[in-house]
Amino acid sequence: MRLTEIKSCYIGPEISPEQFISEHFFLYLAKGTIEGYDGISKYSLKSGEYCIVRKNHLARYNKQKENGEFEKVVMILDTEFLKSFMTKHQIKAQRYEDGASFFLLKNTNLIPNFILSLMPYYNDGGEIDDTFADLKREELLLILLKENPELKDILFDFAPPQKIDLKAYMNRNYKFNISMERFAYLTGRSISAFKRDFASIFSDTPSRWLIQRRLQEGYFLIEKKQKKPSDIYLDLGFEDLSHFSFAFKKKYGITPTDILKSIKKI
Repeated sequence: MRLTEIKSCYIGPEISPEQFISEHFFLYLAKGTIEGYDGISKYSLKSGEYCIVRKNHLARYNKQKENGEFEKVVMILDTEFLKSFMTKHQIKAQRYEDGASFFLLKNTNLIPNFILSLMPYYNDGGEIDDTFADLKREELLLILLKENPELKDILFDFAPPQKIDLKAYMNRNYKFNISMERFAYLTGRSISAFKRDFASIFSDTPSRWLIQRRLQEGYFLIEKKQKKPSDIYLDLGFEDLSHFSFAFKKKYGITPTDILKSIKKI
């Protein structure tokens, strides 16, 4: 399920598998641990901690249960809501240059108390009725901006991504499993300009280059780090193990499992 298909306020164990963040959202972790990765850095969120996950960025999550449970609260801060809030509260903002996907928020007693105040509004499906959702989102945003004033430059920057260094971006983010249209948008290009610039820089098509680059990394992880194929194929951007194994054998003439077996015999 993608974030754009989810209610603005909800609670539950799900974490969207979508690696492109289409709207900002607030994430409060009630139980468990989340390990996040944005192509540059890794982030860890533990019970009682919270952050903003930024739109027009890439992010991957690994979640771990705590005593068999995983629970979080998510509030989507979509563009329409933020523009309305900006007008109402006469907020002035400027472009925020930091490229991190996760903005870690200062700890304050106001947030845990706010989370507790949400509980009476949730229905059996773990969602807050639209009647109250905007009011609670506005309350949350007022708290966050009071404690984190610099957040306004992140949330109220509505400009599309600027044209950036394509080579550096792709070498940093090739493991993310998103469409070419997403890559084009995030690098500030139309799809035709993205393909044209890509061919000029890499002398290959984006789809072929991505597969080859992921396979190279896979070979390194298996041969040098003795990683199991089943443990790395998702992090490399492959949707299933069979596709990874098939593409791997086609390129190297040997399966990932056979490489592991040969290493263990040495």
